[in-house]
Amino acid sequence: MTLTLQPKFLVPTVLLQNFRRLALCLFFVPVLAGCTQSAPPAASEPVLPVKVVVVTMFEIGADEGDTAGEFQLWKARRNLTQRVPFPQSHHDLYYNPETQVLGMVTGIGTAKSATATMALGLDPRFDLTQAYWMVAGIAGIDPEDASIGSVAWSSYLVDGDLGHEIDAREMPEDWDTGFFARHTSFPYDPARPQPTGEMFQANPALRDWAFELTKDAELVNPPALAETNVLYTEHPNAQRPPFVLTGGHIAAMTFWHGKLMNDWANRWVLYWSDGATDFVTSAMEETGTYQALTYLDNIGRVDVDRFMVLRGGSNYTMQPPGIGAAENLLKENDGYAGLAASLENIYIVGSIVIDELLSDWDRYSVSIPGSQNVPDADAQQ
Repeated sequence: MTLTLQPKFLVPTVLLQNFRRLALCLFFVPVLAGCTQSAPPAASEPVLPVKVVVVTMFEIGADEGDTAGEFQLWKARRNLTQRVPFPQSHHDLYYNPETQVLGMVTGIGTAKSATATMALGLDPRFDLTQAYWMVAGIAGIDPEDASIGSVAWSSYLVDGDLGHEIDAREMPEDWDTGFFARHTSFPYDPARPQPTGEMFQANPALRDWAFELTKDAELVNPPALAETNVLYTEHPNAQRPPFVLTGGHIAAMTFWHGKLMNDWANRWVLYWSDGATDFVTSAMEETGTYQALTYLDNIGRVDVDRFMVLRGGSNYTMQPPGIGAAENLLKENDGYAGLAASLENIYIVGSIVIDELLSDWDRYSVSIPGSQNVPDADAQQ
């Protein structure tokens, strides 16, 4: 007798294979999703409110007890004692639950600063909707504008990487640089398009408010600064004791140095700011940090108008008379003459602003200082 199986009892091989694939997907996809997404804070872990984010870029060694980098003074003096693990970025975060000040170390360069800022902005453990962000880091400084140890508030943030470049040995004879803006025909072409990453302008009213609040701050001026300043005989501002100023900022991944590069930086900032400001400080992060904040602002995670840039001159961006650019750069690599003074003065000036914000938080939480709609403190009582 022949046994005939009815079709309803047959399981074709292809159907069986598809069923197995479906089962695997149903099991593994949720697991993988859980691994790749930031878990929301547990019910027992309330979201941490943040009033100020201090944005530093590097630390030399440990976070305390040795030669200070940008973060160490803030961690110690602002009592940032609550460690918040931050494996999705360069360095753990530190928080003061009483003042609600948060300190971060992004890592050096626009790539790290942008990704660290984005990682923090998307972290569900923090409420950053009213937070002020203050970059507090060292910089190269133009001796034409200021002395090492001086600190500058910046609004115009110009990118020193985004553009076209031709090796100077191959550029046309009537060009003075091989670096020029995208979608243009020659260096400093007045027919340039609107910036799309080449320049950002942080809230100028907030910058002006911060400058007015701090312009008369008493800064440290150790005698060692004079040993370097005296070499810059053609730059009167380099002879001055450290002071507070405002000016344009360049962020570039390349640590450039020298008179010719300094001339380029001034023209590049003037070019992208339409003559509103010249170049004062140079570092490697601001355009990345600010770009990330603009995206976070789009989804309501932060308020980009609460962003400030404070940079202290740890070294000059060009050599003094009688010394070659390469010689001076290599000398600086052995240690920045203004490092300690600039870190101290950044802390002094930045703390004045932070203390003001915290002392009248009911006011500044809802209205940004410098804006036209900042309510009078007495009117709120």
